[in-house]
Amino acid sequence: QVQLVESGGGLVQAGGSLRLSCVASGSIFSRNTMGWYRQAPGNERELVARITSGGITYYVDSVKGRFTISRDNARNTVYLQMNSLKPEDTAVYYCRCTTILNSYWGQGTQVTVSS
Repeated sequence: QVQLVESGGGLVQAGGSLRLSCVASGSIFSRNTMGWYRQAPGNERELVARITSGGITYYVDSVKGRFTISRDNARNTVYLQMNSLKPEDTAVYYCRCTTILNSYWGQGTQVTVSS
């Protein structure tokens, strides 16, 4: 079983920045792919960014150049640095851990960007 705890969400004005953190326990963190997803009201949950165990990253087009995903295997933590935030980035952000056998979700953290 993997437990994920997200933090770092909040209210920020457009153009501002936030850094989300997700601490994982219960698995060998360094071997897993970690991802950040988001879900806005009325929308489906979508992948925002992903980082593999080897450090290969992927970003959805809407956040390229603004968001950066990174991981610290020594701290079992994955980060999402979000810059130049826009109102359309408003959503609940979820951390996801994908292992060989299963995938796990955190409880989510709210990000609200005011115009």
